[in-house]
Amino acid sequence: MRKIITAALLAAVAMPAVALPTAASAQSNRELRRDRQDIREERRELRDAQRRGDRSDVRDERRDLREAHREYREDLQDRNRRWGDNDWREWRGRNRGVYARGNWRAPFGYTRFRAGVRIAPSYWGTRYVISDPWRYRLPPVGRYQRWVRHYDDVLLIDTRRGTVVRVIPGFYW
Repeated sequence: MRKIITAALLAAVAMPAVALPTAASAQSNRELRRDRQDIREERRELRDAQRRGDRSDVRDERRDLREAHREYREDLQDRNRRWGDNDWREWRGRNRGVYARGNWRAPFGYTRFRAGVRIAPSYWGTRYVISDPWRYRLPPVGRYQRWVRHYDDVLLIDTRRGTVVRVIPGFYW
């Protein structure tokens, strides 16, 4: 029994540091989920205070709701900073060949997209999906999202709604 426990402890200690970003990302996702839940609770409490009609309670609940929104934005910015633009920008500067445009043509003209725009499925079909985003040091995608190439730009698409979540213009050389 001691040998099994000792082996398990040694295996746990010898685990590579590669698993840490996954744990950190899971932790930040949990924090974001908790922040969204706090926002819902604060909205509920604000509605209850408005029904009761006490002005000081309404003012306090509005302040709490603003603070919950602020905490959510800060956690979201922290997560985005962790998977920020510097990672791929530095990598691109050292490995220019990986980001070479190559002979790439699309059957449609170039359109500069912005986040929040809904686009046709022909723009984010399987033909344009970046199947190996880790090769380019792109941030990991969420559920129902994918990185897509659009000429020299890279788009993060929400595949359920067909909306552009993020745009990285001039990604390829």
